[in-house]
Amino acid sequence: MKVIDFVLNVLWLILCGIWMAIGYVIAGIVCCLLVITIPFGIASFRIAGYVLWPFGRTTVERRDAGAASCVGNVIWLVFAGWWLALAHLVTSIPLFLSIIGIPFGWANLKMIPISLMPLGREVVSTDQRFAGW
Repeated sequence: MKVIDFVLNVLWLILCGIWMAIGYVIAGIVCCLLVITIPFGIASFRIAGYVLWPFGRTTVERRDAGAASCVGNVIWLVFAGWWLALAHLVTSIPLFLSIIGIPFGWANLKMIPISLMPLGREVVSTDQRFAGW
C-alpha cells in the first residue's frame, strides 16, 4: 500500500468512513435476519469493508454475475440501496463545505453506484484492477 493511500484512508476513516461503514453493517445485519436475504447481507458487509478503507481499492464487475444479480440488485435498490445512497449524498455535503473534505466528498459520491447495485461486483486492489476478468 502506498503511503498516500494510507494517509487518505486514515483521514477518510475519521471524517466519514466509520459512520458509513456502520450504516452498511446495520443493513447487513437486518438482511441476515431472513435466510433468503443473506446474500444481500454478505454484499453489505463486503461494501462496509470497502467503505471503511476505500483508497487503494476499487470495484469491478464479476464476469460470472448473471440474471440473479440483476434481480437481486433491483430488490436491494428498493429496500436498502436508496437509503445508503442518500446517506452518501448527505455525508458528502459537509465534506464539500470544508477545504480538506472536497476530495472525500467526491469519493463519497463515487460510491453511490455501488451502494445502489452491489451484487455482481467485487472489491479488488487497484493493482489488480482486472482481477475479475
